[in-house]
Amino acid sequence: MESAEPTTEAESATEAESAVDTARAQLERAAAHLDVDDGIINRLRHPSGVYEVSIPLKRDDGTTEILTGYRSQHNDVRGPYKGGIRYHPEVSKDECVALSMWMTWKCAVMDIPFGGAKGGVVVDPKDLSEDEEERLTRRLSQELRPVIGPMKDIPAPDMGTNPQMMAWFMDAYSMQEGETHPGIVTGKPPAVGGSHGREEAPGRSVGIIAEKAIDHYGWDITDTTVAVQGFGSVGAYAARYLDDQGASVVAVSDVDGAIYDPDGLDTNDVEDHDARPGMVSGYDAPEKLTNAELLELDVDVLIPGAIGNVLTGDNANNVQADMIVEGANGPTTSQADTIFERRDIPVIPDFLANAGGVTVSYFEWLQNTNRRAWSLERVHEELEAEMLRAWEAVKAEHEARDVTWRDAAYIVALHRVAESHEARGLWP
Repeated sequence: MESAEPTTEAESATEAESAVDTARAQLERAAAHLDVDDGIINRLRHPSGVYEVSIPLKRDDGTTEILTGYRSQHNDVRGPYKGGIRYHPEVSKDECVALSMWMTWKCAVMDIPFGGAKGGVVVDPKDLSEDEEERLTRRLSQELRPVIGPMKDIPAPDMGTNPQMMAWFMDAYSMQEGETHPGIVTGKPPAVGGSHGREEAPGRSVGIIAEKAIDHYGWDITDTTVAVQGFGSVGAYAARYLDDQGASVVAVSDVDGAIYDPDGLDTNDVEDHDARPGMVSGYDAPEKLTNAELLELDVDVLIPGAIGNVLTGDNANNVQADMIVEGANGPTTSQADTIFERRDIPVIPDFLANAGGVTVSYFEWLQNTNRRAWSLERVHEELEAEMLRAWEAVKAEHEARDVTWRDAAYIVALHRVAESHEARGLWP
């Protein structure tokens, strides 16, 4: 294992980096490796549009609260906008813009005919009753109806939202349109057109890509230790996938804290945070840690799978993992990326690793369009095939250009998006 290096004064003095700053810095790095027209790069630095809506929510006590929602549509040159909707108290316009940019690259690196979008409502979902969740979701569907559609912009669940909410969203949209439109959202329950395997797809793809990266570096997966920050919809499935392949998952966490067992945890015995909040940090394990301490464990593979901006210029020098596989969206700032590159710690980027979600969403959209459901086995087979194709494309750029994994993934994605822009041209 590589020991941590001391933090330099310049690195410790860096200001907090916004998600938009990170996304644009990553774009500029990739553009430097390609001969892409400056006009196209300038267009990709900004979303096509950002929509802000006011959402009246009638509370259970009879009062009415006005909530703010956003929908950022970054780029649709390769197909309809695609991206999740999150309910979280820290949702902001800038966050949605950055996440919509990453969705553009995610769809492009997977070669899916979608563009990038992202949306959210500034609300703490823990403060909502089920009836309030339904009223909010149905009203959000109505407020966004002018800018969404099965061939225009297709939302999906994200942080704080779930398949049931997508069913309500689809129903509200369909009622307004006067006919059923299952393709307006993905991530729905299978009973109303959802795809089998969608819920576990982001975590499963993180596991698949981590397994390929472990093999790429010549490690024996049965001798590989893994720490996963976040044991929810992404982290739990990634941890269990790697556990099933023989890796030793020694630490996992939820919002309240982490558990650590140097001999390896039984990931199937630990209930994920979504199924039973508080179960992870309350689990009977040899050691309890904070989430910050988990990030600095001496392990082979670190998977930040909870929230963004957890690996920064302030803690990157303390990370002891030999490899990082990003499960969450945007967990690593550009300052941290620079430090990891200097320390020769490979970082497998989020928009490749967790792209299983949008990939199975694409499968769901195809099933809705064709009105024909796929089996779980077919979904898993198709997902693995798509992930391996994307991995090989990124690996080829990584090896040919001697660049970081993130730069390689951006090169693949940016080349495809730029090629589409050049083919379509610019409207006079």
